[in-house]
Amino acid sequence: MNVCVTTLLREKGFKVTPQRLAIYNVLAASKAHPSAEMIFHQLQPIYPTMSLATVYKTIEILKELGLIQVLNAGEDSFRYDADTSNHSHICCQRCGRVDDLHGIDSTEFVQQVVKATPYRITGQQFYFYGVCPECAAKE
Repeated sequence: MNVCVTTLLREKGFKVTPQRLAIYNVLAASKAHPSAEMIFHQLQPIYPTMSLATVYKTIEILKELGLIQVLNAGEDSFRYDADTSNHSHICCQRCGRVDDLHGIDSTEFVQQVVKATPYRITGQQFYFYGVCPECAAKE
C-alpha cells in the first residue's frame, strides 16, 4: 500500500516523508480507529522529533487524498480510519473503543433521507453506541 500512498502524495504535490508514511501505516494496520494523540504516542519512540502538529497536518493531507475517513463518535477528539469503504461504527460508552460494522445495508434508510430533504446527499456516517463485551464482562 505504501507504493500507492507514495505515488498519490507525489502526484498531488506533497512531500513523501518517513513520518507521513508511518502515520498512514499506523492507521492502515489499526482496527482501533486511533486519535491523533494515540498515533503520536505510538510513533514518538520511533520519531522522537516528530510533533503532534505533524500528525495533524498529515491527517489532513491523507483525508484530502481520500486515504482515510474522519470519525466523530461524540468524544473530545476525532478518530481516524484507513478503511474508507462505506460502513458504520459502534462505540463503547465505557472505554471509548470504536469498532467497524460491515455488512449492514442502510440503502433503504438513506433513500428515506433523500426523499425527506431537499439536500443533495454527499455522504453519511452511522454511529451506534453501547457497551463492548469486555466492559460488559466487568460489570
